[in-house]
Amino acid sequence: LDAQALAESLFGDHMPTNTLLVGAAWQLGLIPISVDAIREALRLNGAAIEMNLSAFEWGRAVVADPDLVAGLGATEAPASSLSTRDRAIVDSVGAAPDSRLRDLLEMRVPELVAYQGAGYAREYVSFVAEVLVADRAAGGTGAAAEAVARQLYKLMAYKDEYEVARLHLDPAERARIAAEFGDGAKVRYMLHPPMLRAMGMDRKIALGSWFDPAFRALRAARVVRGTRLDAFGYAKVRRVERELPGEYRRLVERALPRLASRYDTVIELCELPDLVRGYEQVKLRNVETYRRRCAELMRQLDESAVATPRQATP
Repeated sequence: LDAQALAESLFGDHMPTNTLLVGAAWQLGLIPISVDAIREALRLNGAAIEMNLSAFEWGRAVVADPDLVAGLGATEAPASSLSTRDRAIVDSVGAAPDSRLRDLLEMRVPELVAYQGAGYAREYVSFVAEVLVADRAAGGTGAAAEAVARQLYKLMAYKDEYEVARLHLDPAERARIAAEFGDGAKVRYMLHPPMLRAMGMDRKIALGSWFDPAFRALRAARVVRGTRLDAFGYAKVRRVERELPGEYRRLVERALPRLASRYDTVIELCELPDLVRGYEQVKLRNVETYRRRCAELMRQLDESAVATPRQATP
């Protein structure tokens, strides 16, 4: 199986290659873990959840029905399908054409536009560009800008009710389901709404395709995300999720002057949002861990800034 070619053909990205292979290996009976456990692990990991879940299922399909994916293993990645607007947003950062940072931006910008709009994506790239300038000025490798491109996106694109609705309506996801199960397949959405969970319901509920109009209404309503009209935004986890992007940017801005002297420590700080995983109470606990570690690293950076001139004093 040329998993990388298949990943690039299906997703325009090589990153899901390993997940494709896990799916194929599981379907062959080589991984003694339940399919539900693997899916849950991909969700808890918190990185490109929908893409990785889809890649896992495509990997299974390669084994279960080879004819289904025949011809999909292209030898070259497809040309970028960025719109003129999205390409201009990406270009504004000034990343080198063949750099990893450029690849990250070409993946993240269209997702943020779909998530909340072009203005939201411009806010993201503006900060990445600021970090890239500081990284270059410090003689760095670009690692700081890449870390921020990954982690700021993660904090900005948190998975709330509006995003769940958008992803369920994603044409690519629906095409994959139709290709794997047929056009007449019955689909059930297994959801555990926070409102019902707060009322004591401890299980997911199954909703059929009749719920699609509600998904479409939620997707359209994402323009109120984070405003006073956001009915879902008053929950504690949503309030915390809204705080994190600004909090992270302020921390990175404080750390950037230390790039030249404490490059590795600053990179570690930039990567810390990777600790923020899971949902609801699990996520809130991980946020506490993340904030503690941020405070520890900032103390180290502040102490090093004070110690250096003292050491230089005769």
